[in-house]
Amino acid sequence: MLRYLLLTLGLAVLGLLVWHIGPGNIYDAASRLGPGALVVILIPSLIMYVIEAYGWRMVLGPSAQSVPFWRLLAIRTAGEVVNMTTPTAYLGGEPLKAYLLKSYNVPIAEGAASVVIAKTTMTIAEVFYILVGIALGFWILGAGSSAGQSVAAALVSVGLLVCSIAGFVFIQRRGLFASILGMIRKLGLRIKSLESQEVHLLSIDQTIQNYYSHHQRAFYASIGVYFLGWMAEAMEVFVILYYLGGPTDVLSTISIGALAVFIKGGTFFIPGSLGAQDGGNLLLLKAFGYSDVTGITFALLRRFRELVWIGIGLLCLALVGKGAVRQAAEHQE
Repeated sequence: MLRYLLLTLGLAVLGLLVWHIGPGNIYDAASRLGPGALVVILIPSLIMYVIEAYGWRMVLGPSAQSVPFWRLLAIRTAGEVVNMTTPTAYLGGEPLKAYLLKSYNVPIAEGAASVVIAKTTMTIAEVFYILVGIALGFWILGAGSSAGQSVAAALVSVGLLVCSIAGFVFIQRRGLFASILGMIRKLGLRIKSLESQEVHLLSIDQTIQNYYSHHQRAFYASIGVYFLGWMAEAMEVFVILYYLGGPTDVLSTISIGALAVFIKGGTFFIPGSLGAQDGGNLLLLKAFGYSDVTGITFALLRRFRELVWIGIGLLCLALVGKGAVRQAAEHQE
């Protein structure tokens, strides 16, 4: 019920923003973009998807050789469409990725471990990216300005996130699922679905622990690759603002891109971050000196990109999901 309430509220906020700024003004700004510009706007996100699929491949281990890269990219895209369309803190598609890997002879423990580790390295890279954006925001906007004070508040939030990630990595090294099962038992709860899978969950723990012990170089390399993927977000900001006719410089676009990622992450509980992400992007661009029209058009163009990738993700889900079902049936025969 709460999910639908937040979705309705988000739609209302987005509608009010569009009405307040003026649909005509937004249309005038967007109409300056031709089909070619819309295609160019999609290129940075394509680069990001490819880079992030490679970052996942780096932590997949020996099984990476049995999965063609384009298939891994399709599986990741299919999982991301679930992350984008469900209010699950961008985690709902992760089990799906591990499941789809099974059809390429990747053991479920190895696939699930790779998903957990890849999500960890991706989040660590995201934090570095946001910290770079905050530092640039301080330098560009000034720490004493109202916008600079908002950036300072974001820094506190990121500090809490850093502590959370450090704790998450520590728990992984001790045994993520073993810790969860132990906590549940201490609370006196019984969850049969978890208890029945205890052996598999502990196997995933063992795979994760072995990875941290023997593949530290690949772990850090994956963080670096994912950081490059996040930098593609800044490229997208630059391209959109360029086509909207606004002033563009590399440092500002990196800061805007990083802070936009922070806003999106902070509104994960709203389906699609609808309304909150768009309003946040509008306020963010205003802080950097852009007009309301540029801000909301920027937000809507990013929504256009999301819709395109949702469509591509659903297509990938249909293709790789069908293949997984077919191979499972052949295996049973």
